[in-house]
Amino acid sequence: MVLNASLFLATVLIWGTTWVAIAFQIGPVPLAVSVFYRFALAALVMLAGLALNGRLRRPTVWRYVVLQALCLYCFNFICLYHATAYIPSGLVSVIFSLASIFNAVNGRMFYKDRIGGRAPLAGAIGVGGLLLVFWDQLSLTMDAGTLKGIGWAVLGTLFFSWGAMASRRNSAEGVSPMIANAWGMGIGAGLLLAIVLLTNQPLAAPPDAVYWGALLYLAVIGSVVGFTLYLTLVSRIGAVEAGYATVLFPIVALTASTLFEGYQWTETAVAGVILTGLGNIVMFVRTRPNEAHRRGV
Repeated sequence: MVLNASLFLATVLIWGTTWVAIAFQIGPVPLAVSVFYRFALAALVMLAGLALNGRLRRPTVWRYVVLQALCLYCFNFICLYHATAYIPSGLVSVIFSLASIFNAVNGRMFYKDRIGGRAPLAGAIGVGGLLLVFWDQLSLTMDAGTLKGIGWAVLGTLFFSWGAMASRRNSAEGVSPMIANAWGMGIGAGLLLAIVLLTNQPLAAPPDAVYWGALLYLAVIGSVVGFTLYLTLVSRIGAVEAGYATVLFPIVALTASTLFEGYQWTETAVAGVILTGLGNIVMFVRTRPNEAHRRGV
């Protein structure tokens, strides 16, 4: 119980602050190139670390590692980086907080998991919360860039949830989160490089210390440490329960966005964040004891 709580808290703190680091990478380097740099460095760190410790192993089953790579270490971050180019990073994290609901729906679709009867109400509350968060931008300007940012963020969150489903399958096949992460990040980096080359995007050098600092934080802390913690949590308590962490990301991320990006809080934004979190609570509050009882904990 203590270990699970520690994994949960560390995941929230790490991923709640990566949104600002992503924002620091927007502009000087093409988005796909930035994502490639991030996961190429992360894969190098993980594979080299495992090799030096004598723990590097080849997965016994590759197909779900590849699927995890596509969803978690490639397409979802291309979407999220594009979203951050249009809207503040803290607001992207609010949309990302719906990952727990997406996990429940995808768990039902792919693993026949039971979804509680409160799901429709929870979904309505969550959507209402997002509308409040974006109310000032949508009601005053109806800016096309804002709508694009929302769309990219939703798509990125879906890819993230699909990646969690693949990770769950990897665990069932006996592939540990550490091994799946290491090889998955390498595969994801390879695909990203192919995308960059096929689209003729320049492999621009990181321009300054701010970009380098953000890159190192995202690769080592956000990717190597963050994904290992999160996917370990998924393997220990399940994707839906681990998805609870995304409920708290907006609180950390919007605070960081306030400090570093000048995000201005409004009453409707505060109410929206509260409602988004409430939607997740309504979705899962009654399923956790049942799940715990079913697992005998």
